[in-house]
Amino acid sequence: MKNITYRIIVEPDEKGTYHAYVPALRGCHTWGESIDEARKNIREAMSLYIESMRDLGEDIPEDAGLESFETIAVQNQKVYA
Repeated sequence: MKNITYRIIVEPDEKGTYHAYVPALRGCHTWGESIDEARKNIREAMSLYIESMRDLGEDIPEDAGLESFETIAVQNQKVYA
């Protein structure tokens, strides 16, 4: 058994819930009423996604992405969160 670490992204959506997805696993998306629920749901979605790939004989992708955060100064503008 091999452990693979994936980045997950959890963002608030327009419905007041949270959208979660895995950039390295195309189409692996879910949501939750809270951040914790979205994280729990994405772990389950990831397991099912990878199990399906394995059953189809497909290679399991690894996360080769880079995550970076940049801070910029914004003057006299509203910033929406």
